[in-house]
Amino acid sequence: MLVLRLLAAVGLVVSAVVHLDLAGTYDGIGEQIRVGDLFRAQGVTGLLAAAALVLRRPLADALALLVALASTAAVVSSVYVRIPPLGPLPELFEPVWYDQKSLSAAATALAALAAAGALLLYRRAR
Repeated sequence: MLVLRLLAAVGLVVSAVVHLDLAGTYDGIGEQIRVGDLFRAQGVTGLLAAAALVLRRPLADALALLVALASTAAVVSSVYVRIPPLGPLPELFEPVWYDQKSLSAAATALAALAAAGALLLYRRAR
């Protein structure tokens, strides 16, 4: 289980670093809430979820899984689905894959698989 939690943490941290690095690039997009702000929020959330894995508790695994799945869904859907502005949230559509986006998607997908594996192992051990 420790290896799976470590993989989940690494995936979340990689995605967080990518999002925090790119945030400034997207500060000009959006009116009330900017895409750069969403990137910062995702980065901080990913770091917090990764840090929670240190607790070695199923709740932390579930949090990591939720954050990783949400991040993976967001990055993949931003390429293939035109998501219109929703209230104060800006449109999230960028139909192109580039290195950092691909890295973030792969890292969060790995994190989701690892966190799900840790949860399954915990359940099986009980």
